[in-house]
Amino acid sequence: MLSSSTTLAPELAVSEWFNTPTPLTLAGLRGRPVFLHTFQVLCPGCVAEAIPQVQRIERIFARTDLQIIGIHTVFEHHAAMSPVTLRAFLHEYRLRSPVGVDLAEAGSDIPATMRRFGLRGTPSSVLIGRDGSILNHAFGVEDDIAVGARIATALSARVPEIEPATVSEQDRECANGLCEIPSSSKHVS
Repeated sequence: MLSSSTTLAPELAVSEWFNTPTPLTLAGLRGRPVFLHTFQVLCPGCVAEAIPQVQRIERIFARTDLQIIGIHTVFEHHAAMSPVTLRAFLHEYRLRSPVGVDLAEAGSDIPATMRRFGLRGTPSSVLIGRDGSILNHAFGVEDDIAVGARIATALSARVPEIEPATVSEQDRECANGLCEIPSSSKHVS
């Protein structure tokens, strides 16, 4: 578990979105707390514990400005966990919040968002404050009361004044939900 109020969350790298009409970006969500949870449809801990917890969070915090985002982070059994499988999973488990497919990167089994956030596996969660900072980073499923208390604290924080200058260069490059390599660079950062 990591707790820091000064580390800005890196931008999401998503190849496909479900349960949202438009792609989401963390830069676009500044001013709202974000509960980011990562899972795989074939992860026993995700199915038995994390997804039911997310469903409770969706229900309990439905009337707040908390943005819940799921990231399907596939780092094993790639062929079995396609977007078609994910769509059926979301329907069967009735997850309502937006879910993105973590962007696969050529030459790596670790998808981009998982790598950027330094996640060790699934399930994992990251609570992001209104100012875009990482408030909590956890591997595994934490007690509901601890997660609920952290979310309530994030919700009670003052809404920061967001100026256009606070948007980083990386966030501008990721504005469409997909992070593209700048034309002047040949490496992925």
